[in-house]
Order: sequence, then structure tokens, then C-alpha cells
Amino acid sequence: MYGQPRRANPSHPALTFDQMLERVRYEGAYPTRERAAEVVHNVMSALGRQLTGDERVDLAQCLPIEAALALTTQIPDTEPLTGWSFVKDLAARTGASPATARWDTGAVLAVVTRLAGPDLLARILHRLPSGYALLFGQAELRQPQPTAA
Repeated sequence: MYGQPRRANPSHPALTFDQMLERVRYEGAYPTRERAAEVVHNVMSALGRQLTGDERVDLAQCLPIEAALALTTQIPDTEPLTGWSFVKDLAARTGASPATARWDTGAVLAVVTRLAGPDLLARILHRLPSGYALLFGQAELRQPQPTAA
């Protein structure tokens, strides 16, 4: 496979958009670059409707410009979606099945995870509702809830 790219200058993405498409194409086993580009646009737009604050800005700086634009040109939803609701919303917007939308999400976010790095990813997951860790290929660890006495 491939490791996390090292960024010499944090203001410039570690990958070009073409390189990102190749990685997404590999992760998702998509037959063409055009299909990978469509999936990247759909997933990054959907994520842009959910992610806000400094994490949104910092993630955009890690991405190739085309992916960053798909993320940042979206107006965040006023009602945040859980991870599963995110997948169902993506499926409804793209006309795909929930299984296909989940596959597409995983293929794109696997690459985004590597670009963001562990610190930014932790901040992103802290900002988003439950269920997103699995979409990013991470374990979702829950804090124990105190029991009522």
C-alpha cells in the first residue's frame, strides 16, 4: 500500500488531485478516474455540509484544491448528521444504494485520513457526531457514561 505523505510545506497539499484520484480509484476499485472524481466530489461535498470550524479550514489546507473546493463551497447543515445518517443522505443525494454510498465514503475518507494525519483526524472526529470514526476507518471508542444513582 502507501504510507502517509510527508508535507514539507503545510500550506500546500501533499498530493495533486490526480494522485488523490488514483488513490481513491485504488481504494474503491473504481474502473475509471472519472468515476473516482465523481465519488471524491460527492463525498467531499457531503462532508463539507457537516464539518465546521477550524477543522474544516485545516482539512481544506491538506487537500488538493479541487477536493478542498468541494469541501468548502458547501454551506454546513444546521442539523448535524450521525455517521449512518451521513451515508443515507449521500445515498439519497446521489441516487445510490446505502451500501454503495458507504463504499464510496470509505474509499474517499481512507485517503483523506492519510492526508489529514492523526492529530487533525482526532479533532475532526471530536467535532462530528457519533458514527464518523468508522467512516474514516478508525475504531470508535466511547467514553463510559456515568450511571444515575
